[in-house]
Amino acid sequence: MAVFVSGSGSNFENLVHHFEKVEWVSVALVVSNRSDAYALVRAERLGVPSVVVDKRGLNDAGVMCPLLEHYAIDMIVLAGFLPMVPDYLIDLFPHRIINIHPSLLPKHGGKGMWGHHVHEAVKTAGDTETGITVHYVSEVCDGGEIIAQFAVALSPDDTVDDIAAKGHELEMRHFPAVVEEVAGKLSDELGQVGI
Repeated sequence: MAVFVSGSGSNFENLVHHFEKVEWVSVALVVSNRSDAYALVRAERLGVPSVVVDKRGLNDAGVMCPLLEHYAIDMIVLAGFLPMVPDYLIDLFPHRIINIHPSLLPKHGGKGMWGHHVHEAVKTAGDTETGITVHYVSEVCDGGEIIAQFAVALSPDDTVDDIAAKGHELEMRHFPAVVEEVAGKLSDELGQVGI
């Protein structure tokens, strides 16, 4: 799998450690749209190949397709990746690109809803719970089919940082297992069609 990142890469590192114990799938590549993403430092430390691809490169099939083919990528995981995935990649990887979102979609999703923006919206709305959503990527921002959701209760006293921390704990606990489950289904499908 390839993991696409824009930020610190804590979910990426968690995935790498999880899949070190899984023989049939691995994190083969990290793609970042930002050269200053701390995820790239993590990738170097963990020995995972990484590449920086700007918006123009991301939207160019002539750039991305050979790159993903070179690393024999079957699945893409977005872990804090902010740009919209171009349609040609969604077509090339049908039901093989998944994203993690830091709220219980469809609440607090869509354009501009990432990171602290989401947690601030949860606080402003007075929500009594928050959580994470793992979903397939579609042409609609945060609009793809939901794979799994995990929730945690909130207190009126929780700050935006508290909300973020509770969501992050859910990500660390659940995201790798959901990715493994999706990868397992994909592996079965690819085996059946002889790829």
